[in-house]
Amino acid sequence: MPPNKQALRDKQMSQTTTIYHNPNCSKSKATLEILTKKKESLDVINYLDTPPDNEALESILTMLGLAPRELMRSWEAIYTELNLADESLSRSDLITAMLENPILIERPIVIKNGKATIGRPPESVIDIL
Repeated sequence: MPPNKQALRDKQMSQTTTIYHNPNCSKSKATLEILTKKKESLDVINYLDTPPDNEALESILTMLGLAPRELMRSWEAIYTELNLADESLSRSDLITAMLENPILIERPIVIKNGKATIGRPPESVIDIL
């Protein structure tokens, strides 16, 4: 397995809980608080500053069992500006839009032991711990 794929796989199977976090989002802050109270070993990624790369986003989508558009915040202005509701856009087009505009990615995303969930509601993260 190439080193970057192995590193991603190791991270997914790690005892560390990863949260793709937006510190300005109330649901994200509430989810982080739950994880902190559970004394989880955390890797907090401010995804607006450090968005996932293509491989990580594909992996997240697979773990969540979602298509790209299902992980998108369709009410964000940029969604409309980029015409992302256009059904002719490919999976690759949608992923590229999220990578270039991480505000489009639903949050918070929590990953532990090869499982992922979206912290909406925040308490839903308890299911994968």
